Amino acid sequence: MNILQKILAVIRRELRIIRKRPVYIVGSVGVVAFCCVFFLTFFGKGLPDELPVGIVDNDNSTTSREFCEQFNSTQLSRVIRFDTFSQARDEMTRGNVFAVIVIPEGMNADVMANRQPHVSFYTNGLYFLGGALSWKNILQMVNLTCGAVQREVLRMKGYNEDEIMGMIRPVDIDTHQIGNPGTNYDYLLSGMLIPAMIAMCVMMILIYSLGAELKFGTSRHLLETSGGSMGAAVGGKCLLWAVIFSVLGCIAILVMYHWLGFPVAGSVWGMMLDMVLLIVSTEAVAVFIIEMIPVPRLALSIGALFSILSISMAGFSFPLEGMPRAIQALGPMFPLRHYYLFYVQEAIHGTGFAGWWSEAVHFLVFAFLPMLGIRRLEKAYIFQNYPKD
Repeated sequence: MNILQKILAVIRRELRIIRKRPVYIVGSVGVVAFCCVFFLTFFGKGLPDELPVGIVDNDNSTTSREFCEQFNSTQLSRVIRFDTFSQARDEMTRGNVFAVIVIPEGMNADVMANRQPHVSFYTNGLYFLGGALSWKNILQMVNLTCGAVQREVLRMKGYNEDEIMGMIRPVDIDTHQIGNPGTNYDYLLSGMLIPAMIAMCVMMILIYSLGAELKFGTSRHLLETSGGSMGAAVGGKCLLWAVIFSVLGCIAILVMYHWLGFPVAGSVWGMMLDMVLLIVSTEAVAVFIIEMIPVPRLALSIGALFSILSISMAGFSFPLEGMPRAIQALGPMFPLRHYYLFYVQEAIHGTGFAGWWSEAVHFLVFAFLPMLGIRRLEKAYIFQNYPKD
């Protein structure tokens, strides 16, 4: 048999195993479908809304009531009134409100007398997203209220609108949020978490598929099927799972960037290529892990740890450049990091091949990893002298 026939024989054998063991279908198609549905619906609104914020209005004046009404009309916040600060603080410690605003007594009188009232607000930093968004909304509303008060005072002094705006806001800020103008968290999180989950499934399924040959003592039969070629044995398994996960990954890309309209400055085909390269490089890492540690239980544990760390090391939730230098040096070891850099160039900046060719090279370097330990795994398959648990 030539090498192609050997690989096809391994693929047919793997398909028979998949039919007999539903765990493969559940761990691939089932998990990927569940993750897509979960993340795309969980972040479906794009941005949290009606976050509960407590207000203690000790002034109860026209100005304070108008501030409360305007604050309650914003999309991000929902006002909950409290009589005392202690009540509001207790609710915040219980997690029922994300922030508390305390309007001091005599605020309206201080404003009318050109004195500076002090409005205090407290945010719950334990809830990072809710607390940060509440803080941002409170600060924006306080600044708008201050501007409105100043504008009315300057109007009474006889200034025209241009002069008033020049005094209130001497520097006009023109903000451009490239790639995500609506601050949609679905675009940021789902666009990376779904590929991360697919890469994790690839890692676990392939390690299990190769490790199961040792666990169930069928490794010698696999070598017989491949005509004694270890390369054909591993290549057949990798090729089959690469095709299966590439189809699933490309469907996920189409759902996100075509059906749901995720912003992509470049080409959807480029993102599909990014997904395929991620799957192939993750397979290479999975093969390398089972080669170095041909013990199914330990290899699966290391593969799971590697997959979890890759989410942090990718840099989409916290910039890798902000981590210690020793940690930054580990970033290129994770395929998901290169997927993210490829994604930035293709989906956000739309630079095309000129922007992401270096990341494609990094992906291809991973493909050589299995060559480092292929003989070690072959000996384990022949002698079966490693623990099977």
